[in-house]
Amino acid sequence: MKRFASTMILLALLGTPDSARANPYLAKPGEAPTTVRVAACAITGGFIHLYAALDNALFEKYGMKVEFVSIRGSGISLAALAADEVQFLYCAADATIPGMASGSDAKLIAAPLIGLPWVLLTRKDIKRPEELKGKSIAVTRPGDLTFRLARALLKKFNLTENDVKILTVGGTGQVEPFNAMRSGFAEAALVTPPLDVRGRRDGFSVTYRLNDLGLPAVYSSLHTNAKSLRERPQLVQKWLAALAESIQFVERNPDKGKAAVSKALKLNDADALQSAYDAYAKLLVNRRLSVPESSVAGVIEVAREQGTNVRRKASEMIDNRFAEDLDKSGFLKELWGGEFGR
Repeated sequence: MKRFASTMILLALLGTPDSARANPYLAKPGEAPTTVRVAACAITGGFIHLYAALDNALFEKYGMKVEFVSIRGSGISLAALAADEVQFLYCAADATIPGMASGSDAKLIAAPLIGLPWVLLTRKDIKRPEELKGKSIAVTRPGDLTFRLARALLKKFNLTENDVKILTVGGTGQVEPFNAMRSGFAEAALVTPPLDVRGRRDGFSVTYRLNDLGLPAVYSSLHTNAKSLRERPQLVQKWLAALAESIQFVERNPDKGKAAVSKALKLNDADALQSAYDAYAKLLVNRRLSVPESSVAGVIEVAREQGTNVRRKASEMIDNRFAEDLDKSGFLKELWGGEFGR
């Protein structure tokens, strides 16, 4: 009996490190929460995992009190990050990479979504991208992401800006280009879910999915600055753990994921919310969170071709050690119950 008891104690002791390693990032009992600020550079369904983590108190589990701010536009968001006014930035990497390549103090530390969710929305009489010749595409501003994507689209179909006018209408999101098309100022616009559903209801067509361009693309991504990497590495690691859990949470709780998007976008359209969920919680999701260096390098080259003064390599703009630690620690395997795919 004594030997049996000793064996059970030994097994318990041996099992403890494995259990601890499964989620070593949780806040310790009695640990005071750390206040941290995160900014999003737009309001979009593509930030579903950030919204869900905020709304369902996932950050609190990891000992963080997160203050959320919205800063419209990638340029000003990167400036706020560099000044440490915010410690994390949630933004489409396709929008921030040109600024980072030019020298902005920011690093990509996680990529929850990889690929392009953008679609070409057109008037009903336009059936193919080639039929845009002599017409116009509404985008936000010169050099912005929609502007660069419009140029890439034209190049794919052997069109030039002499053939198709890229009409800049201002703003930082998709509503302004969408409204320009609705008002008749343009025949097409580039949008992401859930605006595709609204467009169809307004009588427009989804003519092309830009993910089919085969462009290197990194969509919703988490950025931080040099100060955080140097002085707050444990905080960075906890942030990624909470984000990884949010991906799993949204996948297993679709209603709560859609509710978070509904609240952020002030949207109550069930079909539109489902479109956003399908795109951002299923189609493009990257459970491992690692930022693909080859895709970042590809985006840099596209930006260089379009006039960006490139001063940094892709490898200098990425720090995957925190995402890799989630795998090495056994956290991801425990979270997903085994295989966790891409």
